[in-house]
Amino acid sequence: MQELIDKANVLVEALPWIRQFYGKTIVIKYGGNAMVEEHLKEGFARDVILMKYIGLNPVVVHGGGPQIGKVLEAMGISTRFEQGMRVTDAQTMDVVEMVLGGKVNKEIVANINKHGGKAVGLTGKDGNLLTARKLEMKAVNPATLTPEIIDIGMVGEVAKVNPEIISSLEEANFIPVIAPVGVDDEGRTYNINADLVAGKIAGSLQAEKLILLTDVEGVKDKNGELLNTIDVSDVQKLIADGTIVGGMIPKVTCCLDAIADGVKKTHIIDGRMEHACLLEIFTDQGVGTAVARFE
Repeated sequence: MQELIDKANVLVEALPWIRQFYGKTIVIKYGGNAMVEEHLKEGFARDVILMKYIGLNPVVVHGGGPQIGKVLEAMGISTRFEQGMRVTDAQTMDVVEMVLGGKVNKEIVANINKHGGKAVGLTGKDGNLLTARKLEMKAVNPATLTPEIIDIGMVGEVAKVNPEIISSLEEANFIPVIAPVGVDDEGRTYNINADLVAGKIAGSLQAEKLILLTDVEGVKDKNGELLNTIDVSDVQKLIADGTIVGGMIPKVTCCLDAIADGVKKTHIIDGRMEHACLLEIFTDQGVGTAVARFE
């Protein structure tokens, strides 16, 4: 009987959060181990469906770097990275679009639908969702100590988001699942970082929350302790003193950009934890690191 009472208490704890977020949009960047390990994939699908059934509007934006790498290797296409970004020529772009917009996207959609949800797969090309422009990457030439532009091919950034198709799907009770591929005004296709796409889409929808699933607990201090919250006014100081380093810098920067675009709260959480999204949204304590204006 106590076990049943404990379950009831969990539902009671979730009630005020359900009431607060009812009808609100939650954008989730889905990637890392949460997209690879079977029990996490199944759990994520169920969690997203639960959000929809209790009145939230989840929007999923996914990555797929490891899956792209495997296909490129199988096809004998070499890969090179510059500052963590995959150099993308025309041949590689064809594979990127095939894997992200085809295999990975449709697998996520099928998994959600299998568990009773109504998911629809999109890329940035659908409904003019994502207008892209070529990403300019700069580096300092070690010989001359002058800045120069590195051409990394068909890698883009978001120039504009048209959220009309997402809003239409939400109103029809579908769950949008979006691959981070965009197109420019001339019809050229670009591969775009999924974190950046999720942030820009969240801003365009004025989302209540942006959640970035990662393979770490969140942002940690210099003693290795998790920072539960970071105020936007403290971010630059934490970068300058070396607290926020490496791959966490672009994720936190993505959070800052989303907040500047009108997103209420952003979260960097551990996708390796079962039901991480539900724990963040519907519990008093939450998980991971929240980046927002707290003052």
